[in-house]
Amino acid sequence: MSSLNLNKVVLCGRLTADPELKQTPSGVAVVSFTLAVNRRYQSKNADGTPAQQQADFINVVAWRDRAEFISRYFRKGSALCITGSIQTRSWQDQQGQKRYATEVVADEAMFVDSKNESGAAGGQYNTDSYNAPSYSSPASAPKFEELKTDDDLPF
Repeated sequence: MSSLNLNKVVLCGRLTADPELKQTPSGVAVVSFTLAVNRRYQSKNADGTPAQQQADFINVVAWRDRAEFISRYFRKGSALCITGSIQTRSWQDQQGQKRYATEVVADEAMFVDSKNESGAAGGQYNTDSYNAPSYSSPASAPKFEELKTDDDLPF
């Protein structure tokens, strides 16, 4: 029997509210938020009408540096792409009922919009205060030859 285990989630959507950074009693940064992700589905009519969209609202939690990053650079309506894993947990509420929660624990968080397109902080990011990485193409990036016609292709 195989012992294959894989729990990987990739979500791209928009924040439904401003993320609020909190601290655990031991001082660990944590942020919980909901990501609205559109899902396409085909309408029930077979008359060729275009695909419909419906939003799914996914609960996400991020810890430590990712929590600080998300709370600093993203606001309600900001586009955000995260990768992570699904986690379930259970507890007993005050009435003694067992409650369950399923959420995505974010391992990575990435910008989707450009600075000018995003609703985050009015489109202004202060990357200097966070030392956010800057990305540029390396000088050693390969140069590709542009082909004039498809006839030059080897296949």
